[in-house]
Amino acid sequence: MEENKISVVINTYNAEEHLQPVLDSVKEFDEVLICDMESTDGTLDIARRNGCRIVTFPKANHKSAEPARTFAIQSARFKWVLVVDADELISAELRHYLYERIQHADCPAGLYLFRRNKFIGKYGRDWAHDYQLRFFIREGTVWPPYVHTFPEVQGRVERAPSKYAIVHLADETIRHWVTKMNEYTDNEVDKKADRHYGLCALFLRPLWRFLRNYLLMGGFMNGKRGLLQALQWALYQQVMVMKIIERKLRSEL
Repeated sequence: MEENKISVVINTYNAEEHLQPVLDSVKEFDEVLICDMESTDGTLDIARRNGCRIVTFPKANHKSAEPARTFAIQSARFKWVLVVDADELISAELRHYLYERIQHADCPAGLYLFRRNKFIGKYGRDWAHDYQLRFFIREGTVWPPYVHTFPEVQGRVERAPSKYAIVHLADETIRHWVTKMNEYTDNEVDKKADRHYGLCALFLRPLWRFLRNYLLMGGFMNGKRGLLQALQWALYQQVMVMKIIERKLRSEL
């Protein structure tokens, strides 16, 4: 039945590093759709060898996949969509859980899936806050074109049990994270253009994010890695607020 089929949607741009194991992990789904943003490496060759359906979204000046998300989702053929990044693995257990879940009339329109992350070469203790809204009904779903946003799903959403986790393969260095932070905070400035952050936010937002990640979410259980990661997210908040204040000051010249 078409009602019980699932399309996997993967947004790509120069994603050859992890793409083959990712595709191996999703090959049992009904469709694997690659939405490529004009890759210049071997991404499309890998996708073709694996029999994926391919659509193209212009790269232009986009710094992240979010502007292409809605196009990718609506290009899928089947009712249910699972969005997978090009550096994430889907286990057989998670696949079976999703197919079993959609057989029931009380299945929600969307499911948040837990994601296990690697940091400085090691998977840490599972931080309960990294749930991603990645599984949902295609019809009516749109994804805001900004970084760190979730899709807007028409209907009830729930959390799947954390034992059915997405495995994140990426193991970024701090150097790479800082580069990405600079790009992403530029995008955050556009997303939060209507916010009126003052000088207090320069200190309070980073402090809260550090305490939230390190203490409330259990980052301290990951030792030095947890401390560094909490500091990273505090820095992210401070740079974002600085850029928002900078834009406001420049507009007043």
